[in-house]
Amino acid sequence: MIKLQITSDNDNIVPIIKSAILARLKRIEIGLQKTKQEIKQFESKYQTSSEQFLKSYTAEDLKGGDDEYISWMGEIKLKESIIEELEALRNIEYVNQRLPI
Repeated sequence: MIKLQITSDNDNIVPIIKSAILARLKRIEIGLQKTKQEIKQFESKYQTSSEQFLKSYTAEDLKGGDDEYISWMGEIKLKESIIEELEALRNIEYVNQRLPI
């Protein structure tokens, strides 16, 4: 879990920060859906899962050669990265401390 400690003399700052993080989450989720669609196209084209692609395929196995191999591999790595970021953002715990007056 990630604890985000916010110290401010403004009580409204926590909702503003939460809203910004939620907006980022939405954009990342949209990106994840696009990445999943790209991966699905590769899986349909080659009638295999990405897991099998990672285990068994080389650029020579693909019609598009290096370009297609790099694209498919890139989408898989991007998906992993996006999921990691989503999990981190979803697990933020907000701790608000008011500055002493």
